[in-house]
Amino acid sequence: GMEPGARLLLALCLTGCLLAPGCWGAQGRFAYKLFHDLFANYSSALRPVEDTDRVLNVTLQVTLSQIIDMDERNQVLTSYLWVRQAWLDAHLTWDKDAYDGIDSIRIPSSYVWRPDIILYNNADDHFGGLMETNVVLRSDGHIMWDSPAITKSSCKVDVSYFPFDGQRCRLTFGSWTYNGNQIDLRNQLDAGDLTDFVKNVEWEVLGMPATRNVITYGCCSEPYPDVTYTLLLRRRASFYIFNLLLPCIMVSFLAPLGFYLPADSGEKVSLGVTVLLALTVFQLLVAESMPPSESVPLIGKYYIATMTMITASTALTIFIMNIHHCGPGAWPVPPWARQLILHHMAWLCCVYEVGESCKSPWQAPGRRAGRGDTGMPGESPGEGEVGAEAGGCPQDRCLCHHDSLLRNVSYIAGCFRHQRAAQRWTGEWKKVAKVMDRFFMWVFFLMVFLMSVLVLGKAA
Repeated sequence: GMEPGARLLLALCLTGCLLAPGCWGAQGRFAYKLFHDLFANYSSALRPVEDTDRVLNVTLQVTLSQIIDMDERNQVLTSYLWVRQAWLDAHLTWDKDAYDGIDSIRIPSSYVWRPDIILYNNADDHFGGLMETNVVLRSDGHIMWDSPAITKSSCKVDVSYFPFDGQRCRLTFGSWTYNGNQIDLRNQLDAGDLTDFVKNVEWEVLGMPATRNVITYGCCSEPYPDVTYTLLLRRRASFYIFNLLLPCIMVSFLAPLGFYLPADSGEKVSLGVTVLLALTVFQLLVAESMPPSESVPLIGKYYIATMTMITASTALTIFIMNIHHCGPGAWPVPPWARQLILHHMAWLCCVYEVGESCKSPWQAPGRRAGRGDTGMPGESPGEGEVGAEAGGCPQDRCLCHHDSLLRNVSYIAGCFRHQRAAQRWTGEWKKVAKVMDRFFMWVFFLMVFLMSVLVLGKAA
């Protein structure tokens, strides 16, 4: 029943109000009034339930944003998390129609009651806790609190298969003072959220399943619920393969080549010792980053096995060099050693001298005829010729010097014979040393190869 002029005037007023900037301040005034009404008689110290015997449901959701550091030596995982907690505050509800349709407001989290949910396995020096961010308060009393946190959590690190290892790190969240009859903590989803995860260069995240546990501790009879997120990590091994494993394999393949080095060069033992020192440096690098636990990492076992093998090869080299440098006073090579080493092992390792073929080292055409017979007494060429000369000497011209000349010639012939026998024995001992060198070279090459395959196979 309004006149047309009055209706026009009201319409103009409403249009002017909508276009004027001051008209929008109405909702701000309502928000201020709502805030004043809500917190006039509110205390953030007490649990916000109508009945103190009733349980308050709190849901928790964790988003993993970044793995900052994994300290294997101190067994601490530093991660950047976004923690979302939601609960119902019975004292903070309002009728949104009475406040110009305001459905939610954002206020500092210190104004409202908050559950004292902390990380149980915290390993930080100063308990950092969650950041003081705003909470979102809805008209039906639902509160949602999103807060970022950089957490340091203790994590049992198993480095048995380093650098091909995986780790399981647990993040256990629970209330510190409220038991299960006062706060019922539940996980919102079955796993941690990984959609916003920043990829880590060292670790690959395989998953983050969440489980709810109810534990009764020794101090109290009440149950305490907690939510445990298990972070499943796998190490990206390529960095360690190129910087620790491959150099070790290449250095360990140098060790058997020490047997191939000629004994007269005098560098055989120094090569073995140098290789040993190089491996010790690599092992120290590994030991510095690993926890001093009983479980030796796989790469550490490989280093120890390689170093043991190189120590054995250096000791064998010294023993073989002793055989090689047998002097003129040495015993002849025993028959069993001649048969085993100079025949069978030489054929097996394909060791042959100049002028001999690999397939038949002892029946080659270029061989000297008198090799096997020089040590037999009375068969030296010099002595035979002397005998012939002595037998053909005319008695009348050589009577006075005959006996002394024969004695001197036989003495010289004996010296030559002993010298040639000693040279032959020395040559045989050198041949024995050469065959043993070649044999052990192939044995140790095989050992290095098998060890490398075993380590990589075990890692796989």
